[in-house]
Formats: sequence, C-alpha cells, structure tokens
Amino acid sequence: MAEENQTQEDGTVEAKNFSIQKIYTKDISFETPNSPQIFIDKWEPQVDFNLGTNVTPLEDNLYEVSLSVTVTVKCGEEKTAYLVEVSQAGVFTLTGFSEEEMGPMMGSFCPNILFPYAREVISDLVSKGGFPQLLLAPVNFEALYTQHLQQAQVQQAPGSDSIN
Repeated sequence: MAEENQTQEDGTVEAKNFSIQKIYTKDISFETPNSPQIFIDKWEPQVDFNLGTNVTPLEDNLYEVSLSVTVTVKCGEEKTAYLVEVSQAGVFTLTGFSEEEMGPMMGSFCPNILFPYAREVISDLVSKGGFPQLLLAPVNFEALYTQHLQQAQVQQAPGSDSIN
C-alpha cells in the first residue's frame, strides 16, 4: 500500500492511498489452429508479443485496470503454432493522487502489478496446450508509459506531420 501526504491548495493534508481490491482474469483465449500437425513439425518458434492497457473508472477513487497480453507463436513464416490472449484485470482504489500522478499510476504501476498474473496464466495455458513452457520476460512498464507519452506529444505538436 502506498501512502504519502499531499498538501491541498487550502492547506489541508490529504493522505495518498493505493490499495488492491481484486485481481482477476477477465478473458482467456487459446488457439492451436494447426494441431496436431504442428506437433510433428520441427520446433523453431517465432514469438510475437503485444501488450495493451485499459482503464475504466468505476466509482469515486475506484478503477478497473486491465492488461491485455497477446502472444502469437509461429513455426516458419506462416504456420501458427498457437495464439494465446489473456486479459488480466484488477480493481484498485486510489485516493489523494494529483492528476499528474494518476497517469503513471494507471499506465505503469497497476499494469506492473497485473503482469506477473498474466504471465503465469499464459505459461500454464501453453503448457496445457502441449507446447514447451513459455516464460515471458519482465516488462518495464515505466519505460513503455514514458514512450507512450513521448509519442503522444509528437503527434500533438503544432506543425507535426503525424496523422492520428
């Protein structure tokens, strides 16, 4: 639990509070479109890994943060061995944080809490699907969030040639 104090404009002090209310798997999908033939072929996997986050305000100071992880593993250029998609979610209480602090909390801190759960679900699904264990490397969500902010600034810059 993260707790700090923040002085308000009127001089009062509001305590910062972060708490986890619930962590759960929201959605799971596992597909092996080329089985059983894929088990006979030479195993030379090519892994494609994608992440996404979504924040849904629920009530005052209560938010659902969901982390979507998609892993596609192919053998060769076109033959998909498996596709696994997991949406790992959590309900979090955040009080006393400024608007500037809420972005990093929702875009970095909460996904960082959720990722180990998603990684475990994916590893279990892949093993139960008959494939060698897949261990996803840790993700630096702080760096990803910073990169996302930088890309947004470039797209919003006056005179930018970027198209949204």
